[in-house]
Amino acid sequence: MRITVLAVPDCPHAPVIEERIARAGRDRGAKVERVEVADEEQAVLLGMTGSPTVLIDGVDPFAVPGAPASASLSCRLYRGPDGRVEGAPSVADLRRALIAADTAKDCACPPTDAAGRGGRGRLAPVAGGLRAVQQAVLRHFAGGAGAPSPTELQAAAAVHGRAAAEVLADLAAEDFLTLDDHGRIRAAYPFSAVPTCHRVRLADGIEVWAMCAVDALGIPDMLGTDAVITSADPVTGETITVTSTAGHMTWQPSSAVVHIGQRSGPGAAADIACGALNFFTSRRTAHTWAQQNPDHTGTPVDHAQAEALGRSIFGSLLTASEPV
Repeated sequence: MRITVLAVPDCPHAPVIEERIARAGRDRGAKVERVEVADEEQAVLLGMTGSPTVLIDGVDPFAVPGAPASASLSCRLYRGPDGRVEGAPSVADLRRALIAADTAKDCACPPTDAAGRGGRGRLAPVAGGLRAVQQAVLRHFAGGAGAPSPTELQAAAAVHGRAAAEVLADLAAEDFLTLDDHGRIRAAYPFSAVPTCHRVRLADGIEVWAMCAVDALGIPDMLGTDAVITSADPVTGETITVTSTAGHMTWQPSSAVVHIGQRSGPGAAADIACGALNFFTSRRTAHTWAQQNPDHTGTPVDHAQAEALGRSIFGSLLTASEPV
C-alpha cells in the first residue's frame, strides 16, 4: 500500500496526519511518503486539494462526493466523527480508509467473472435453438412486455425441433437466464422480470428493469437506443443517473462509480454477482459498502471501465445472427 501526504512546505498539520496514519496503520506496516508541493501547477499534477492531502494508492479517500476536484495550496480541513473540524483526519477515519483500500486491493474478482459467465460471455450458442430463444426473450423484454411464457417462445424453439420449455431449461443451466420453481423466467440478463433498483427508461418511453449496474449500462448499446438509467447508492440512498445519448453516457453525480464484485461460492450470476454490481455516488461509499459486506469481493471502477464492460458483454446479443 502506497500512502502519500501532499503538503505545502512547513505545513503544521503534515506531521499530525503522518503520526495519525502511523497509529491507524500500525498493524499494516503502513509507510508514508511526504511530498512538498510548492506551486499550484504541481498541486494540479499531484491531485492536492488542500494541505495536507492524503492519497492511498493514488486515491483521495476523503474527497467530498459530488464535489469537483480543485487544486489548492490553502489549508485543508477535515470533519471528525464528533463533528469537530481539524487540519487532519481522525485516526478512526484514517483506519477506515486503510481498511477500505485493503478491501479493494485484495479482491480477486475480475469483471468478466462477475458479469460475463467467467469470461465466456452472454451470447448463447446457436445449437439447439438456444440463441434463437434467447434473442426472442430479450426482444420481448425490450418491447415492454416483460418475461415471455414458454408458449410465446414456442415458435422460435420449434424451428429447431424443440419445445420452448426444454430450451429454457438449457439456457438456465448455462446461466443465460434464470427460472423460478414453476419454469417461468425470473431474469434474462440484462433484464429482470421483477423490479430492481436499476431502472432503464428507453427512448420510446418503455421502462425495463436491469439485473445489475453493468447490465443496465449494456442495455442502450444492445438495443441501439438512447436511454436514461436511474439507480440508487445502497449506502446513502442518493440517486445516480446515467443518460445515454447517441452512444455517449453522462453520469450524475460525476463522481459515481460501479462496484464490480461477487459473493464467493457456486451459483448463477443472479444469486452471487448481481447484488455486488451496483452504482455508488463515489468510491468512498463503494468502499463503505464493501466493509459492510465482507462476504463479497470486488472493487469500484470508473465510468469508462463500467461502460466498456456493459458494452462488451451485452452489445452483440441481438445483432449476432445465426449462420446461414
